[in-house]
Amino acid sequence: MMKKISAARLVLPFAVLTLVGGLFATTGVAAGPGTVSLTVTAAGKKDTSPPLVTKEDVLFFVNKERTQVVDWKHGEKLYLAVLIDDSLESSIANQWGDLKAFFAAQPSSTYISVSYVRNGTAAVAQDFTNDHELAAKALRLPLGNGGAFTSPYLALLDFMKRWPSSGDRRSILLISSGIDYFRGQFEVVNPDLDSAISLAEKGNINIWSIYAPDAGHRSRGFFVAGRAQSFLTQLADETGGESFYLGIAAPVTLKPYLDELALHLSNQYLLTFKPSGGPKGRFTRAKATTELPLVEFMAASEVYLPAAN
Repeated sequence: MMKKISAARLVLPFAVLTLVGGLFATTGVAAGPGTVSLTVTAAGKKDTSPPLVTKEDVLFFVNKERTQVVDWKHGEKLYLAVLIDDSLESSIANQWGDLKAFFAAQPSSTYISVSYVRNGTAAVAQDFTNDHELAAKALRLPLGNGGAFTSPYLALLDFMKRWPSSGDRRSILLISSGIDYFRGQFEVVNPDLDSAISLAEKGNINIWSIYAPDAGHRSRGFFVAGRAQSFLTQLADETGGESFYLGIAAPVTLKPYLDELALHLSNQYLLTFKPSGGPKGRFTRAKATTELPLVEFMAASEVYLPAAN
């Protein structure tokens, strides 16, 4: 039975990303002077399509204090980065037909890039484009050996640090075993994972993950694979995305996962509020909720409040 976790929370040069509007936001994502934006996904119960959500339907809390929503608008342009772990078993490429169909079904307002995770970096095979057929041509067999066995979290950091922001929605789809060969498989806390979560929250980037086993023998162990899946779940949970997996086996098909991802991406909103970050800026807990029946929100568990001017 497909298992799904819903969400509420070595660097080498690689191909230069095309500037799509502004520099990477290191101090929060500003939607206007003195404001910060947060991407909120509206989800219907039992994976149904939710109704339209208006600003009046939204309750927003920062550090448990009710905070005024300055603006609430349905997401339009989306930058979706697909990161494929090069350590995966090559058989995962049998599912690329599902991924190509997912690309083709996205609206023209969605810009897709394809990168491969290797040597702790994200090597870009296709930069952001709304020519979805062109993005699909970048899909290939994972290498499954050599330098591919490092850390997907270092690669996420590498990619996000180089990713320009225009204030539009940004998401990453990571297809990986989640195993960190650089740090080892027995650490309770992974500092690179924590850093990737913080950088994603700071840049308002939702991370979605699909688990697939890699070509290494370690990935076949239940303990190691289970720990890696918990890392992928934490990554998605804390950044406002979702993690998909089917035990520790390879997915029979990616279609159910991608269908649900498409549904979520089509029901996203940008929530804008005025923060109070103090003289140095800080991370703080945030929660968006609604009293609409049969609707729940998915969003990053923390937001970064930039330093007050």
